[in-house]
Amino acid sequence: MAKVAFLGLGVMGYPMAGYLKTKGGHDVTVYNRTSAKAEKWAAEFSGKSAKTPADAAKGADFVFSCVGNDDDLRSVTLGENGAFASVASGAIFIDNTTASAEVARELAALAGEKGIGFIDAPVSGGQAGAENGVLTVMCGGDQAVFDKAKPVIDAYARMVGLMGPVGAGQLTKMINQICIAGLVQGLSEGIAFGQRAGLDIEKVVEVISKGAAGSWQMENRWKTMRDGKFDFGFAVDWMRKDLGICLEEADRNGAQLPVTALIDQFYKDVQGKGGKRWDTSSLISRLS
Repeated sequence: MAKVAFLGLGVMGYPMAGYLKTKGGHDVTVYNRTSAKAEKWAAEFSGKSAKTPADAAKGADFVFSCVGNDDDLRSVTLGENGAFASVASGAIFIDNTTASAEVARELAALAGEKGIGFIDAPVSGGQAGAENGVLTVMCGGDQAVFDKAKPVIDAYARMVGLMGPVGAGQLTKMINQICIAGLVQGLSEGIAFGQRAGLDIEKVVEVISKGAAGSWQMENRWKTMRDGKFDFGFAVDWMRKDLGICLEEADRNGAQLPVTALIDQFYKDVQGKGGKRWDTSSLISRLS
């Protein structure tokens, strides 16, 4: 059992922190910007809540964060009430936020000055993966730090991999989002085409999902895409944030992402239709 702090209890962080307590058996203290949510979590999981990130992280062996973006991450780590103000030397900070590789390197350098280990560890699997404790975790950091952190991360994960030095986890998550964006657009076009052609989409998917076209998105989203139901899942706003990170990194490293840039604009169209919080599979709504 370790002493663990978890910062950020959104749709992902709330169940992830829960698994650290129930499956991992750790002593968990949580912080959330809305304190009522932290208190609710503490009551539900017999844990503890703290008023500031610094209070939550004080004395912790491992500090996790899962917040919205680079600025949110800096907010919970830096400053008088940030976690870095109280984390002890020898502790490990694990960031599950989908953020930029740049902020990961920035915070890792600051953590290193304090003797704190740092791992950027964005996740894939969505809300369902978090709620079922089967996330894929892509890590960047030193091997020795990763080896200490992995048994703790395992509490909410199905797959945990070290992809390289700090920043490599975030870069891998960018690839994940690039691949998903193209796949969902292709699936949207295929289903919309089949509907126009008068085919039974259920029969189509039953057959093609067992061949080269099969994917997690097809298996789990075809029905709601066919029915035009999107009030669940990974929000379009979040996907646009992630794709923006991908495109900014591509500007830095010279990669060409023409399809990703186009699909980002398609998601902008969905936002304009009122679909900011719709699932990313709502790309098909542009084609109806």
